[in-house]
This record gives sequence, C-alpha cells and structure tokens, in this order.
Amino acid sequence: MSDVVKVWDDGPVRIVQINRPEKGNAISADVAVGIQNAMLDFDADDALRCAVITGAGPKAFSVGADVTQLPELWRCIPTVGYRPKKPVIAAVEGWCTGGALVVAMMADLCVTGRSGKFYYPEAKIGLTGGMIAALPGRIPHKIAMELILLCRVVGADRAAQVGLVNEVVDDGKALETAIAWGKEMAGFAPMVMGTLKQVITEEILPRGPSEIWALHGQRLSAIKDGEDAKEGSAAFREKRPPVFKNR
Repeated sequence: MSDVVKVWDDGPVRIVQINRPEKGNAISADVAVGIQNAMLDFDADDALRCAVITGAGPKAFSVGADVTQLPELWRCIPTVGYRPKKPVIAAVEGWCTGGALVVAMMADLCVTGRSGKFYYPEAKIGLTGGMIAALPGRIPHKIAMELILLCRVVGADRAAQVGLVNEVVDDGKALETAIAWGKEMAGFAPMVMGTLKQVITEEILPRGPSEIWALHGQRLSAIKDGEDAKEGSAAFREKRPPVFKNR
C-alpha cells in the first residue's frame, strides 16, 4: 500500500486514511487507487465487517482532487469504485471539499467533528467530475443546489440538520466514533444489512450520469482487459474458432 494511504484494522473495522496532511489530504491518482485497493481488500475479507474512510490530521478530511496529479476520482467513491455490501462510514474532521464531499455523501454513514466544513467550489473553478449531481437524492434539493450553485460552505451543525451527516461530535472524536459504530454493527446480521444496503444503493437512490458512466466504464474495461478479449484477437489472427472461458 502506498504511504499516501494508511490502512489498518481495529478488530472487525477497516480504517482507510488519506495520509497527506501537508497537502490537505488532497486526492491524487495514487490516493484514489490506494483507497480503491484497500476497499476491495476489505470487501473480500469476511472477518472485516465495516470500513471507515478518514483523513490524517485535524485540518481536513480532504480538500478534494489534487489538480497537480488529477485522479480517476471514481476509484475512491463508495458505490462506484468499490461496492461492498458491508457498511462504509466517512469520519470527517475539518474541510471536506469537492471530490471529498462526494466521498462523504456516498458513504452509508458520516460523522463529523464540530469544525467540519463541507464545500463544493467547482463552479468557481470551472471544473467538475459530475458525480455531485447525485447530492439532491441524498439531501433536500434546495440545500444541494446551494452547495453546488452558490458554492456556500456548510458547517457541521447545518450539515447534520439537512441530513448530510448523522452526528456532530467534539473535534478529534470523529474517527473514534466511527470505529465504535463499526464495532456495534459488527454484531448485527450481515446478510440483512448487506441485502438492505444493496437494495437502497442500487435500486432506490438515484444515480447521476457521471456515476452511471463510471460503472459502465468499469464493465467495459473488464471485457477489454479480460482473457476472452485476448483469446478472441488471437483466434482471429490465427484463423481458428475462439475458446472463451468467461474471464
């Protein structure tokens, strides 16, 4: 695992921490891939029952995409770059900006310290990945448009009032609280939680165009990079029937 993403387990809880405090935990290409890999590993491990995404230090969960090392942001987004049936919690301290706000809104649960600030400035910058379009499906429409169009900063208390976060805790306590939630849920029935989560995230919550594009892109990439594609090309060159193996 890259040193820009720190990963450890606390009992049944996987913690994935963006470890670039000197850069405001900006999401670089390496960070996005590191989060995705840690989450795919989490999904495959039956002993792990919940994951927490957080940022190092008190100043920022993350200031968003690193414009000097632009990531494929979809890789680190819950329900897009990884789709575990197990709960994913965002633990926010300080600024949660741009693409990091997308991470928080797509997590199943979110806890923030009192100094948490949620901000989506892309309209001021002239650049967006588009996944923020799913925000009105998760909080009231007018509040979502205030964040997106007016680029207003939403503080922790208001974020809780409008349903962007579940709970506001003392600064420095967000990760501790998220881990406690994860350990609590570890005692619940995984099949029930997994089924309900899957129904909600895949059949009830709306998906924006960029989210849909990312999901379809992954499916098409899996075909393009798969063994059957190589076999098909080889069979065409060798003028023989292909032997496909569904992988």
